[in-house]
Amino acid sequence: MITRDDVLTAGNRIRGRVRRTPLVQVGTPDRPLWLKCEFLQHTGCFKPRGSFNRVLSARDRGDLDPAIGVVAASGGNAGLSTAYAAAAVGVPASVFVPETAPAVKVSRIESYGAKVHLVGREYAEAYEAAVAFAEQSGALFCHAHDGLEISAGAGTIAEEILSDEPAIDTILLAVGGGGMLAGTLASAAGRARVVA
Repeated sequence: MITRDDVLTAGNRIRGRVRRTPLVQVGTPDRPLWLKCEFLQHTGCFKPRGSFNRVLSARDRGDLDPAIGVVAASGGNAGLSTAYAAAAVGVPASVFVPETAPAVKVSRIESYGAKVHLVGREYAEAYEAAVAFAEQSGALFCHAHDGLEISAGAGTIAEEILSDEPAIDTILLAVGGGGMLAGTLASAAGRARVVA
């Protein structure tokens, strides 16, 4: 189970690797509303937070072979973030994407030095191939949204929100795989309501 301590540990670990994105007030004084501008994060989304926490945690434990590196399956954003984190840490990355992945995302993943593998027409096929690659090669598997380290890294968003504006009582977020939701729930527990 993920806790706020996991999120705080992740925040310390990834500090200096990710941007502290701005929290911008867009509401009125009688109806306050803020937007967390994660589109300004490296790669254009929140996912580097979890990717860095996963890669750096594994490196610290000795679970990351710097010659073999990391592997991820992605439709785009998780692959970008894993490739970015791997490049920053100086390890190789392999990213498995479905053949239907947007060409612009594939090109950006490659621009970070990752080897892209186009597998199948569905994400599930790319995922299965990435898991098999991790098992065969010993590469560190970086899930797109699952796992304590991924979720704890994503939860650092809520830490920043509630640090910048402690009066915020509700955090509203979109949910895909649920990693950011898990981290946000852990971070905000007892401090703010989370609406997914």
